[in-house]
Amino acid sequence: MLELKSVDAGYGSFQALFGINLDVKAGEAVGVIGPNGAGKTTLMRVISGLIRPTRGTIAMEGTDVVATPAHLIVGLGIAHVPENRRLFPRLTVQDNLKMGAFMPQARAKFADRLEFVFDLFPRMKERRNQMAGTMSGGEQQMCAIGRALMSDPKLLLLDEPSAGLAPVVVQQVFELVKRIRSGGLTVLIVEQNVQQVLKVVDRAYLLEAGTIRASGTAVEMRESDTVKQAYLGV
Repeated sequence: MLELKSVDAGYGSFQALFGINLDVKAGEAVGVIGPNGAGKTTLMRVISGLIRPTRGTIAMEGTDVVATPAHLIVGLGIAHVPENRRLFPRLTVQDNLKMGAFMPQARAKFADRLEFVFDLFPRMKERRNQMAGTMSGGEQQMCAIGRALMSDPKLLLLDEPSAGLAPVVVQQVFELVKRIRSGGLTVLIVEQNVQQVLKVVDRAYLLEAGTIRASGTAVEMRESDTVKQAYLGV
């Protein structure tokens, strides 16, 4: 479904990614793990078109993502839940969800998608008229995921969904990821909480200093000495 080949990217003269090769197959959940500053968020921004690679190719179901205008990438079926949620705090929950359905093809399915999101997140239905900025961190994360799902994506990009949340809420967020997956949606998730993310993904890549250092199934990564020592405290 998604394929990156030899991707370099960065900000001005600063290079954050070096020769990234990564693929996500339809129906998979794939994790990207690694420390702060490894380039994980940059990777997500490159895929969703927020920044452009300086080298390499990105294809979504055979379509050249790099050649696609940034505002049309969501139309390829890619939805990005950014780090720190990035909601519109002074808009209601329902208005934030509407923002996720701005593409013409999504507008046509608005009522169905809204019902789908409210079924997945009953609390969002209860709070539909509440200002998004007044909700708890966990509720805001639900709203951000719901907003992304409003476009009826094929691939959901989740950037650090557990960041800044209480442990009990982190557990709820990963349960939600499992539920989203069970509906057949393909997920690429960037996460520092290695222990939790390796429970919900099929495969994972280890990104360090902008380079893929290792990859394998979730089981292989859990058993990897490198991952155990650096990220699992074993």
